[in-house]
Formats: sequence, structure tokens, C-alpha cells
Amino acid sequence: MADLRDAERFGVRVPPGSEVDFGAVMARMRRIRAEISHHDSVDRFTKELGVDVFLGNAHFSGPDTVDVNGQTLRFKRAVVATGARPVHPSIEGLSETGFLTNETIFSLTQRPRRLAVIGGGPIGCELAQAFRRLGSEVTIVEMGPQFLPREDPDAAQILADAFRREGIEVRLGTLLKQVKKRDGEKHLTLSREDSTESLAVDEILVGVGRAPNVEGLDLEAVGVAYDGQGVRVNDRLQTSNPRIYAAGDICLSTKFTHAADFTARIVIQNALFLGRKKHSALTLPWCTYTDPEIAHVGTYADIQAQGLPVDTFVRPLREVDRALADGEEEGFVKIHVRRGTDRILGATIVARHAGEMISEISVAMAGGVGLSRLAQVIHPYPTQAEAIRQLGDAYNRTRLTPFLRRQLARWLAWTR
Repeated sequence: MADLRDAERFGVRVPPGSEVDFGAVMARMRRIRAEISHHDSVDRFTKELGVDVFLGNAHFSGPDTVDVNGQTLRFKRAVVATGARPVHPSIEGLSETGFLTNETIFSLTQRPRRLAVIGGGPIGCELAQAFRRLGSEVTIVEMGPQFLPREDPDAAQILADAFRREGIEVRLGTLLKQVKKRDGEKHLTLSREDSTESLAVDEILVGVGRAPNVEGLDLEAVGVAYDGQGVRVNDRLQTSNPRIYAAGDICLSTKFTHAADFTARIVIQNALFLGRKKHSALTLPWCTYTDPEIAHVGTYADIQAQGLPVDTFVRPLREVDRALADGEEEGFVKIHVRRGTDRILGATIVARHAGEMISEISVAMAGGVGLSRLAQVIHPYPTQAEAIRQLGDAYNRTRLTPFLRRQLARWLAWTR
């Protein structure tokens, strides 16, 4: 829909009356989810991977046993990988009125005319923009001073500008105090500073985080420590019981599918093959799938927490030929290096396909390739990823000291 909206900028006239078939969009989404579900299916794990699968509610019943629906299984090593679920905030009237989460919203068959999104994190922002483009009136309610609070403020501001242009209302510093259902509408009481207001909507989407699934596992029986953030693990993903490991959302602060994948790999190596792999050794990128996307590997806040001095190099997309040709000049590539070296400590990319671009920097960090070397990597022209190579050039120019400039000038004068 964004492409249709902006088509006239490229000389394309869209016939009036073009509209979204919401039911068809959601049917396609459910079809795709069904196709993807094979990767985690019992059939694949049993027939293709040779794994014995026992379905049912499981809990630890002894120091080396797990009970699954009355059947006892013995283990030498175990892993807790029960994941997390959407948080259900304790707000007066919310449960009674009803709300959606990222797990239930795709079951909708009719487009809500007005949608309130509670929480301005990645899930809230992604779905808010998606439903706005599908034709809903959308309001984001965020208690903090900035949505996407973990993001680079420059990146969050670009997305805020995009939301404003698209007609998404954002209420920052605002609390949801109460929800009531009246006359077929859901009425939200919002509080900001010393004032309150009422917002009427058709549906409410709650995206305020995820809670670990620790209930009913009897972790205490096997000495596995946990808290409100999940199961506690060391750097090798062992719990307080060294025979039991944990992986994925149940123990991670970064609750991403790809993070769960790679922590599972660590557990397999350490639990089964006497490995010594560490979670802290992972180079973990992540992406918020808005338009533009915001992708990271490392963060400036994390770098500051380590007390490392940094130099930062930024390439605005308005200076990248392909971005100009695509009409996608709002964004940037930002790379942080340790001061005095070309060692990359982190990066942020804001671009329409930032999630595809960040992997080049992730590979460089994981492989110990410095920013100076990236200047030597030939990128096809024109591409937006060329901005990464241009930042390598920018770093190399900083190495040209006044002394070297004078020496170079003398050399060129002598060889003229």
C-alpha cells in the first residue's frame, strides 16, 4: 500500500478506488504461517530428524526425571526451552473487554476501523504501521518518552516522522488506566501528566513485552533458579543445576527467533559434546520490521556500558545514489569503531531493507574484519549497501594525518 500511495512520485497513476481486501490479506498470511509451520512440526522432527517427541504438559519429577502426561522420562542432560508468551498487563477492565496480542491478531477476518496499540516496542510499531496501511485508524499508547526505547534516538525519530506522515497517532508519556465496553466500542481512559482523556476504538492490541513460561515446570524440585525475567543461566547456558541447560526466550533478554536458534546450538555443543561455547561470544543482529526497517548489531548504549572510547561514522542515505533512485533517502548507516582502531563495535542501519544489509557488518564483526578492510570490498553499483563501503572510505580518510598529506603532496609534485 505504501508503494501505491507513493506511486505518483515515480510517474505512475493508480486508478481511483483501489482498496485493500483485508480478508484476502489475512487469509494469505495464515496460509504462509501454515507453510512455515512444517519447520517446527512433529512430523519433521520424528521422520526427518530422528527425534522422539512426547506431546503433553511436562514437569521435573526428580533429579533426573521428567514426567509427560504420566509417562516418566530419564535424562543425563536436559534443556528448558519453553519460550515466552505475551504479557497481559493488569489494567482495570482490559481482560473483561478483550484484547489482541501478536499471537491472536492474525485470526482477524474483518479490519478494525480503529485500533489502539498499547506499547511502543518493536511488536507494537510493526503491527501499528501494518494495520494503518491496511486502512485502520491507529493510535499507539506508550508510557515512555520515546517509542522503541532501545533504539538509536536518530533512528526512532526517522520512524516517528514516517508514522506522522502516514497518519499514525503516537501518545508518548501516556498510561492506560482503564478500559470499558460501551455501545459496541472499547473506551480507553488515558492519563498523561495531570490530564486524562478518553479514546474510543474497535480493537485493542497489547504489545508490552513477553513473559517466560516457567509455570508448572517444578523447577524448584531440581534446583533450577529463575525469576520474573526467566531461568537464570551462566555464559555457557547452564542453569543453577549444571545438568540442566536453558535456551531461547525462557532465559534471554533478547527474545528473537534467531537468538533462540543460536543458543540452542550452544546448548547442543556444550551438553552433548563437552563444548565450551559461550553466549557472550555471539554477534547478535536484530531488526524491527517497520518501513523503514531499523537494524542493529551491538548498540551504542552497550558500548558505553563497557566504557570503550568510540568513533562513529555516519552515511546518510540521501548521499547514496541507489537510495535516491529508489526514493528511499530517509535513513542512514552508522558504524561505531573503537577509537584509534578500525575494530567495529556496533552499527545501526535505517533503510527499507536494513535487515538484509546488517548481515555484512555482522560478518565483519564475527570475523574480525575492520572497517578499513570493508573499503576494499567491491559492492555492485548502484546498491544501498554501498553505503557500508563508503564508511570504510571515510574511516581511511581519517588516517591521512597532516604529515602524510604533506608527504603525499610532495610525492605527487615530484612525480608530475
